[in-house]
Amino acid sequence: MPKTSTLSRVTVSFIVNLLFFQSAYASTDDGFVVPLMSKVLGSDDKEVLVLTVSYPPGAATPIHRHDAQVFVYVLEGTITMQVEGGEPTTIGPGEMFYESPADIHAVSKNASDTEPAKFLVFLIKNKGTPPVIPVQ
Repeated sequence: MPKTSTLSRVTVSFIVNLLFFQSAYASTDDGFVVPLMSKVLGSDDKEVLVLTVSYPPGAATPIHRHDAQVFVYVLEGTITMQVEGGEPTTIGPGEMFYESPADIHAVSKNASDTEPAKFLVFLIKNKGTPPVIPVQ
């Protein structure tokens, strides 16, 4: 199925949430987000968001949280992740990282200053809530 037909079925809330995500985090210095899928899960008022995040060499995002179950799978390069109170973890292709809805995402960065990194993100969250919440 062509990508355009998939994107035409993306829910309005996903687009609004993605715009919030991109305005808060995406730039030429910090990388970019590509939405892949949004799916409401039955009658539980939950939804899944699937997207990729690409970091140029040395890029990082500010401290934030996700009011969601978050599963990160590295596709290319290496990234360093850390939740508040935890140890920094550097992971590479084929490795995963998890965040709970209560976690503060203290570190999210490309571990390399010379190579790009790309990872797949699965978020399971309440329908209509933003995928990213900035933390001061």
